[in-house]
Amino acid sequence: MTSRSRTLRRAAVSYGLLAPSLIGIGLFLIVPVLVAVAVSFESWNIISPPKWLGPQNYLSVLTDPDVWHSFLVTAQYTLLVIPAQTLLGLGLAVLLSKRLPGTPVFRVIFALPWICAPLTLGVVWKWVFAPTGGLLNAIIGTRIEWLTSFTLALPAVSFVSVWTQTGYVALFYLAGLSGVPADIQDAARVDGAGEIGVFWRITMPLLRPTTFFVLATSIISSFQVFDTVYAMTGGGPGAPGRTDVIAHRIYSLAFEDLDLGKASALSVLLMIGLIVVTVLQQVYFRRRITYEVAS
Repeated sequence: MTSRSRTLRRAAVSYGLLAPSLIGIGLFLIVPVLVAVAVSFESWNIISPPKWLGPQNYLSVLTDPDVWHSFLVTAQYTLLVIPAQTLLGLGLAVLLSKRLPGTPVFRVIFALPWICAPLTLGVVWKWVFAPTGGLLNAIIGTRIEWLTSFTLALPAVSFVSVWTQTGYVALFYLAGLSGVPADIQDAARVDGAGEIGVFWRITMPLLRPTTFFVLATSIISSFQVFDTVYAMTGGGPGAPGRTDVIAHRIYSLAFEDLDLGKASALSVLLMIGLIVVTVLQQVYFRRRITYEVAS
């Protein structure tokens, strides 16, 4: 068998092994995106045949005050969630990296909220925040309308998201901390650097790849949040709702207003926006990331 034949055979075997995953990605990721792009240029209410509209759906979305309200709500939600879960996750990872007694057990416990289904967690937390018979009001001894208050609804939902995602962030930071060379930290201590100095000047710069990944995935997740919000508040209170995030607005357009064209247009715009934000983050971190330390 010639070298070329062996190369072709290896390539065929490799692509054959990858085929199930490639088919899954094509059917459940690429095809739905292409369908959404196609529907975004049409007027379709599921019942009647679709009609071509061109860019009208995009113009309608960009001039819809409810859509802009949802964007502002999502931005506020993101500002509440990401800094809190990133700092808490980093602090938790630092504690877990100390290998204190019971660390393996706590790793599992902190990861459980992230593993559980968001819709299920939303139902449980809705009971916790319930004004009558709710666990939180029973503990504090005061009736507070957590999820129907225009002021408290978004912070309550954001708190649940932080509680859910902190363990996820901590696991990635813990993996990043395990890759930080201990000899460099020891050398800094020998040179007189304190623990805080070692952390900020040595550890954090080496954690920049992890920070980039955490922030990129967290921003994408925050702009796609739906299950927890839908279970806890249904997009309310108020009209437009105080927790009417972008994903809930897409759901409302598609399944309440039966305007799949407009919902698809908003979905495509959301996808483009997230791609742009991710690329900007990558450009920002590219020159600030240290992947390895020269010996």
